[in-house]
Amino acid sequence: MQIAILSFFHYFTLMFKKRESVFDVEEGKFLSPKFDRDGLIPVTTTDSGSGDLLMHGYMNDDALKKTIETKEAHYWSRSRKAIWHKGKTSGFVQKVIDLRIDDDQDSLWMSVDIGNGASCHVGYKSCFYRSIPLGKIKNSEAVELEFKEKEKKFDPKKVYKGQPNPTKL
Repeated sequence: MQIAILSFFHYFTLMFKKRESVFDVEEGKFLSPKFDRDGLIPVTTTDSGSGDLLMHGYMNDDALKKTIETKEAHYWSRSRKAIWHKGKTSGFVQKVIDLRIDDDQDSLWMSVDIGNGASCHVGYKSCFYRSIPLGKIKNSEAVELEFKEKEKKFDPKKVYKGQPNPTKL
């Protein structure tokens, strides 16, 4: 019973401050995140060592709390409809070095250490491993992407062994 009470108390002590004024949100010292109508806040994640952009994801209230408490990245998977501890399966856990919120507290920027690992479920270090060519578009159905990362850090078939691909058509 004591553990249940402590868990209950712990959960409610982690609630974020209610958004009451623009001044408090923009200039105040308390975390008052603004989640969208689906209960999510966008997160841009970069490598703390290189500054490389690794991924863009979302957190719900619980994922943000878990990230703060554990100092490891937790996201809300929109395709799986579940909290996902980044790296739990692949072994490339994102260790949070810095977590920042923007001026109106509706988006996050997280700097993480992944060692020599990867953040992309396809096997590349970054989810942004391709570049879109700039200039006049001759045929919008034939725009060819340029691969910026040439080698994968891991083989997703071996790492995710039969798990469903989170990419949906």
